[in-house]
This record gives sequence, C-alpha cells and structure tokens, in this order.
Amino acid sequence: MASKTAKYAKGDKVVHPQHGAATIVKKVKQEFNGEKMDYYILEIATEQLTVMVPQDKAEDLIRPVISKTKSREVLRSLKEDPEEAGSNWSRWYKVLTEKMTSGDIFQVAEVVRDLSFAQQTKGISPALKRMLSKARTTLSSEIAFSLQVDEEEAIKKIDRALPKVEPEEDE
Repeated sequence: MASKTAKYAKGDKVVHPQHGAATIVKKVKQEFNGEKMDYYILEIATEQLTVMVPQDKAEDLIRPVISKTKSREVLRSLKEDPEEAGSNWSRWYKVLTEKMTSGDIFQVAEVVRDLSFAQQTKGISPALKRMLSKARTTLSSEIAFSLQVDEEEAIKKIDRALPKVEPEEDE
C-alpha cells in the first residue's frame, strides 16, 4: 500500500498563500476522524507559527518558492504605475484583499506598490497599514528565500525597487 510519492521533502522552502514563505520541518502521520493521513509540518518564516498541511492537498495549499529570475521580475514590477483607489474605496479594499490571499507573489507585490504609493500621497487607514505591513512581510520572506538573502536585505531590495514619491508643494 504505497502512497503516491510526496512532492516535498523535509527542509524544502515553500509558500503558503495565507502565511508566506515557510520551511517544511517534518512529515508526520496523524489520525483524524479515524483515518491516518500524512501531513507536512511547515514552519512559517515570518511568524511564530507552525502549520499542518495534508500531503494529498499540498498541491492546492502550498507552492514552491519562486526562482531568482522570478524574484527579479517581482522587484521590477514594483516600479510600474500604481493603481489607485479612486472613489470606490470599499471595492479597492476588496481587490487588495483578494490579491493578498491569491497566493500569487506578483499580486502581493502590487499590494505593496499600490499601498506604499497611497500611504505616501494621501495617507492610508489603520486597516490598510496592517495590510501593507502583512504584504511587505509576505513579499520580503519569499524574496529572501528565493535570492538566499536575509529578511533585512530583502526589505532593502523592495524599498529600492519602489518608486519614490515627491510630496506635493501646494499643501
């Protein structure tokens, strides 16, 4: 009764859409509702958090860390023109939230870019500040894993990539 081969091994770096970059610290068999199942135990890089992911659902729940090339593309994408809230703030918030939970690092980068711009030009609400902080953490944790640098260096790379906004003179 051989189970299908596990896609990931102990020590692999992966990304969980809700929590960001993680390391697989072990595989365990756990009984749940009378059924034994194989799980990956993930240690989340940015939080004091351990997450269990069923191996048979891993495809849907986690993905490999992006390549160095993709990391550079993500950093370049931060230079693109930001999308602004416009008049429909609640719609914008919903779009940003969807991008955050998409599991797509390019979409998370867009959240960082758009909210950084909004913060520098208009200021943003406490809820959006929390979202920006979470987006920056998610982005920097994956960039750090991908480029094999520490978190601090990843943050510097992100900050250098973000366009600087000059304050308006007429205020």
